Amino acid sequence: MALFDYFPNYVWNLSVAIATESGGQLGEIIDMCRPLKEAAERGEDAGTGAFLAQWVTGADKLVDLAAEDEAKGRLLSAGAKLKRAALYYQVAERMQGQGHPGREATYAKALDSFSRGVAFAKDPAARVEIPYQGKTLSALWSPAPGEGRTPAVVYCNGLDSTKEMLWFSWLPRELARRGISTLCVDQPGTGEALRLQNLPATHESERWASAWVDWLETRPEIDPKRIGMTGISLGGYFAPRAVAFEPRFASGAVWGANHNWAEVQKKRLMREGENPVPHYWAHVMWVFGAKDMDDFFAKSAGMHLNGVMERIKAPFLITHGEKDRQISVDYAHQSYAQLVNSPRRELKIFTDREGGVEHVGADNMSFGRDYIADWFAETLGGRTQ
Repeated sequence: MALFDYFPNYVWNLSVAIATESGGQLGEIIDMCRPLKEAAERGEDAGTGAFLAQWVTGADKLVDLAAEDEAKGRLLSAGAKLKRAALYYQVAERMQGQGHPGREATYAKALDSFSRGVAFAKDPAARVEIPYQGKTLSALWSPAPGEGRTPAVVYCNGLDSTKEMLWFSWLPRELARRGISTLCVDQPGTGEALRLQNLPATHESERWASAWVDWLETRPEIDPKRIGMTGISLGGYFAPRAVAFEPRFASGAVWGANHNWAEVQKKRLMREGENPVPHYWAHVMWVFGAKDMDDFFAKSAGMHLNGVMERIKAPFLITHGEKDRQISVDYAHQSYAQLVNSPRRELKIFTDREGGVEHVGADNMSFGRDYIADWFAETLGGRTQ
């Protein structure tokens, strides 16, 4: 299996894949992409402004249609349209360089349409906040249905995703079906933490992850002894680091290994591997609050798991796509080999037999989603049937 190659470059096709795997409608996506074929020919960085314009236009239309539904009292239909609009706004915003005209306004539209959409649809996706370093961190809280205390999983972003995109990966839905609650977090360097709170990324992910464990321990519906941690893409670094240094985590998993992201940056300087977003170097400097490339490399030097995986003493799962063009599958094997003190370790490489072979299964996220949900059901005391 592979990404749907609509455009002549990987980064733009990745955006299409994210939209289709996250609940977008193919006809709407094609309508937004058709006028962009020529712009895509100019390379992954050029033409992103045209991408923004087309996708915002498509999302704006859905917001208008949702307003017509709302006027008739058809809130379920309005909610569905608003959620798709939020997805399209976020995909478009993600493609822009920092400071690009329209980026901030598009993100604001995404937050507004998502919050109204899930409210109309009555989806379990409540926005919550905690204090952090004199500012705030936000998350989406999706409690599992039923009585009694449930397990919970902290689910973190990669380099360029948001808590809303985590929710659209549908892992919270699958965990809920298995009796597990989910907290999708915008950690420092991502989502609201970066865009609205100006909190840059840190390699010490246990700092913010522990703050969210503190919050979960205040929830009467959560069993504090059954809290897990997972992350997608660069979350394949953040989640293992957090589990290694925060002993309250009872299980962990990664949706895409990221054993040595610092090393990957040196490879990207040599044009080895694909980038996740256009305007890549400007993006990572923004994420880490770096003033120049030297500052970025200094601030990201700790982004590796050598000497960290050995500290994990909880069950831990590593998943990876066999044909990941961003992060080599070799890094999955490195992380697994160093999980020597985990009482239950597992490495799952997705192959052409099932799919999910691209980065974080962008070609087919269903396999990674189900595998990780089943893992937490088995290790945190959920259900698989």
